Amino acid sequence: MGVHADRGDILSDHDAVALGALVAEGEVSPLELVEAAIARAESVNDRINAVVTRDYDRAREYARLLTASGSGAGGSVAEGSGPFHGVPILIKDMGVVAGLRTGFGSASMADSAPATADDAVVGMIRGFGMTMPATTTTPEFGLTCSTEFPDTPPTRNPWNTAHTAAGSSGGSAAMVAAGVVPMAHGGDGGGSLRLPASACGLVGLKPSRHRLIGLEGDDKMPVEIGVPGVMTRTVRDTCAFMAEAERHFHTPKLPPLGLVERPIERPLRVGVLIDVPTDAFVEPEVRSAAEATIALLESLGHRVERIESPIGRQFEQDFILYWAFLALALQRGGRKIIHRDFDPAGLSLFVADLAAYALRNMHRMPTAVRRLRRTTQVLTDGLGANDVLLTPTAARRTPELGFFDINQRFDELMPKMAHWACYTPMANTSGLPAISLPLAHDDELNLPIGMQFVARMGQERLLLELALQLEAAQPFRRLG
Repeated sequence: MGVHADRGDILSDHDAVALGALVAEGEVSPLELVEAAIARAESVNDRINAVVTRDYDRAREYARLLTASGSGAGGSVAEGSGPFHGVPILIKDMGVVAGLRTGFGSASMADSAPATADDAVVGMIRGFGMTMPATTTTPEFGLTCSTEFPDTPPTRNPWNTAHTAAGSSGGSAAMVAAGVVPMAHGGDGGGSLRLPASACGLVGLKPSRHRLIGLEGDDKMPVEIGVPGVMTRTVRDTCAFMAEAERHFHTPKLPPLGLVERPIERPLRVGVLIDVPTDAFVEPEVRSAAEATIALLESLGHRVERIESPIGRQFEQDFILYWAFLALALQRGGRKIIHRDFDPAGLSLFVADLAAYALRNMHRMPTAVRRLRRTTQVLTDGLGANDVLLTPTAARRTPELGFFDINQRFDELMPKMAHWACYTPMANTSGLPAISLPLAHDDELNLPIGMQFVARMGQERLLLELALQLEAAQPFRRLG
């Protein structure tokens, strides 16, 4: 029922940290790893449709350069010191890669010229000494929670190809779940790392606001909701990525993170939130998965307390309006803020509807922005004496393809997205860190069910220590 790229090669049994160690020990070369990743991508892509641009020849050349130099080929970290030297990674098609066209999943970028330089995040990853053989699919400018397109085939979930890989980092999630690479790049503005991680059975951490190096212009947004990150199959890989990223960039606004290597060694107080003050319906299978996670936490000595949502009913409408404002800004200013070759005529009907909704409701924007900015304090206060908050990552099991079809009008598609993704946006508007872990599985549909944990600002270490403990207590299920 699932799609997996296992070819009995060097990628079969190793996460990214293990592969980096093998390169460092001379057991395998960066070229061997990138060739294996390319072969794996080609073996599954016709079934899951997750590749946008193949950059195989340049990846091979870069791997040869890494092999010859033993360094990140221009990265800022000392030669051979990084854990990911020579390891392949895939880049979401919203990351700007020098020499490639960035499509943003949209026909509006069909005629755009190749980039002349990496963006800050891609440049950081290149500095790790990682090879980047391809870019992966994303829905139009990341504005829907399923990687589907107006007139081309969708990206399919490798666990069950009738279902979505979610979005907006759906292509990256699908390729990691299918075993093509151990780690892939993405971004999270409303759940775009955590939802695909949940749908595809991966670890997906949304870091605290300003924890990782940002993109130009992010700090000028009325509410900074977007952050970069990765999805992985092991917590260890996410820990190593965050530590390596901190070596390249650290803000004094947050406590140092360092390398998280050990599980939590003390009991935590965990607040549990399942029912939110919206019209979202929590599926019985998701509710059961949350209850099983509560039992797991209690078996490990953690104290669990059910709490009421600190975020009021108005939050959903405020976030929808802000999401629509992003579409309006894109429609009106895309040539300036995205690319000079951006063509607004190529935007989908849904994104045009989003922009129109924002335009009709611009008088509400100042008040909505003020309330969204307050969610940092509201959510922090709502944790009370609890160390972390537990919620499902999504309110229902991952839907079939077509449920979030981008050809739907705003009034039809937006309520579906808001109800399914009712738990994730509060971490974006508040800036608090949140992680989705594949702690449950639906055997009827053969689909993972993710659980989300949220902590106070800057407390990624706590989330990762807890994640290491949960992974050891209940190893994550994998395809293959």
